Amino acid sequence: MTTTTAPTPPANTASSGFLARYGHRLNEIGLLAAIVLLYIVLGSTAGGFLSVDNQLGLLRNAAMIGIAAWGVTLVIISGEIDISIGPAVAFASVIVAKGSAEWGLGVGGAIVLTLALGFAWGALAGWLRARFNVPSFIATLGLWSVLGGLALYMTDALPVPLPESAVFDVLGGSILGIPTAAIVMLVLFGVFAYLAKYTAYGRTVFAIGGNAAAARLAGLNVNRVRVLLFATTGLLAAITGVLLAARLGSGNGGAAAGLEFDVIAAVVIGGTALAGGRGSLLGTLLGVVFITVISNGLVLLGVNSFFQDVVRGLIIVAAVLVNVIISRRNAATRLV
Repeated sequence: MTTTTAPTPPANTASSGFLARYGHRLNEIGLLAAIVLLYIVLGSTAGGFLSVDNQLGLLRNAAMIGIAAWGVTLVIISGEIDISIGPAVAFASVIVAKGSAEWGLGVGGAIVLTLALGFAWGALAGWLRARFNVPSFIATLGLWSVLGGLALYMTDALPVPLPESAVFDVLGGSILGIPTAAIVMLVLFGVFAYLAKYTAYGRTVFAIGGNAAAARLAGLNVNRVRVLLFATTGLLAAITGVLLAARLGSGNGGAAAGLEFDVIAAVVIGGTALAGGRGSLLGTLLGVVFITVISNGLVLLGVNSFFQDVVRGLIIVAAVLVNVIISRRNAATRLV
């Protein structure tokens, strides 16, 4: 009489099952845990960190990064890059200030002009990429230089005060105690998260990032999508510029310096692959919160402003390394 013994399951069955089910969310789970840890540490070491005023300030600062980050997330998912955000925001703040205070357009006309120009300069960068195959890094680097130079030239590097306006008061202030910029950020997050996950446009963006040549052979209009992607980031930068001008009470050609690095860092930390084809708006949202909390905590702890850049750079490098490791682990799990 023979007896059979049930096979012993591999020791790593539980971990393999976890990776299979939640592997694509590991980056987001890790970010959420890191943010909770940061709140615990900073809440106990940085005076005033958990105060209501500071938390509202965090929301306002997050909006300056987050609004543009939604568009940049889709750009990077498509396999491209946009480094023009900082000067674009500064230039937009100058245009809305000059349009409303000096050009006689009124507040509404100045805002409309700023948003239209933002869409146009973004579309121009996308057109250069789509029509002439100019690398997006070069196209947006040129835009970075042009917009930054124009913003300083038009203002002689001096602030341009905004006129008194209830509209600017609301845009630069709060609604029901919540910063208006934060409300705009969250509304736009919902819009872009829906577009990325539930629309044909979103699926096309992922397809282009995965393999642009195959997407073109499948009949997708790659060039049109690229133009629209960069036009969208230009529009979002213009929105951020309007909100920044309203918050500061002036347009400033030197404002938002280095913002593009915070935006890209938030997107990468959020798990979007720099090679394209993978990413999520939720991950970017967590990346925005992480970057904002780190920056706020360093200020409250009295860390030297120059050393803050060192910390930020180390965080970006570490995030890329984690991104690569998670990608390789997910790929290995799928192959098993």
